[in-house]
Amino acid sequence: MTRRKLWNLDLKLLIPTLVLLIISLSTLYTINVSYFKTQLIFGLLSVFAFLIFSNVNYKIIQLYKIPIYILSVILLLLVLFLGIESRGSIRWIDIFGFRIQFSEILKPFLTISFAAYLSELRQYSFRNLLLILLYIFPIAFLIFLQPDLGNAMLYIFVVILSLIFLGFPLRYFAGGFIFALATIPLFWRFLHDYQKQRILTFLNPSHDPLGTSYNAIQSIITVGSGMILGKGLGQGTQSGLSFLPEMHTDFIFATISEDLGFIGNLLILTAFVFILHRLFIIFQSSDDKFCRLFSGIAFINILVQLFVNIGMNIGILPIVGVTLPFVSYGGSSLLSNFILLGLASAIAKNFKANQVIEIR
Repeated sequence: MTRRKLWNLDLKLLIPTLVLLIISLSTLYTINVSYFKTQLIFGLLSVFAFLIFSNVNYKIIQLYKIPIYILSVILLLLVLFLGIESRGSIRWIDIFGFRIQFSEILKPFLTISFAAYLSELRQYSFRNLLLILLYIFPIAFLIFLQPDLGNAMLYIFVVILSLIFLGFPLRYFAGGFIFALATIPLFWRFLHDYQKQRILTFLNPSHDPLGTSYNAIQSIITVGSGMILGKGLGQGTQSGLSFLPEMHTDFIFATISEDLGFIGNLLILTAFVFILHRLFIIFQSSDDKFCRLFSGIAFINILVQLFVNIGMNIGILPIVGVTLPFVSYGGSSLLSNFILLGLASAIAKNFKANQVIEIR
């Protein structure tokens, strides 16, 4: 591999992600220096992972769709038996002093497996729909058992939106939606008490302002208090005085809103627009079915995480513990999303190479 080919990076993907990472590190530094140091290490590792995966041969990787899936199930099972318990959840495994969350790390690899599986479909029948749902059920169920309702729902939403995007008849999903509504009472029985409280809080935010509704109310107050220009980096009172819980993970968008105001939010959203636009261009430009599916699923994955996290922060969605990609504290999430975009960069690079060959 030549040096020129090695450094032929997709800067339209890398630059906006680095902007988001810089905003994240700056915010974390004002919250807690130890958070900053850990995230900086994972940030450097994630950029290195982007460089590596942007140079892989995706045609070879997609051949391993079944081993990737089987290994993913095994790793999620290991988390339940060997994982570290924290706040009543078992989501992490300690590796060399770092906590790894496999439900996050596996996202780009399961995207490969899922896209490769879908690329082999010849018809969008109801039978194939059931097989796909059976394919994703073990993954979502094992994540739900951790318990991690947010990521379990995220996997399901991404799969369903991907299938609609692929062209499965909408009547299948209408029937599934009716069935889901009918099974809500049964599903409710399996939720943990704190998960039930989050949903009830979303339906009635003012129900218990000093208890179950506290997080949602404080987040909304924090977002609004930043106004246009914000109070200055590290100068926010809601986050600075610890009124806002989980200010470095679930509610980092609210923290940035208070510190940098609407201008900071606009910068974050603009960076995401560039990322999503680039993924859409890669999807639109690819003539290979697997490439189109992978870039399309990557687009949906980033968009759903963005929408859910910001929705949590401004009170239009229940709090389900979904991070803001490239911004929230968490090395596993950061590494996972950089690998995802690195693979998208590899697809884009291959498309450019094909264009050069055709011109010659």
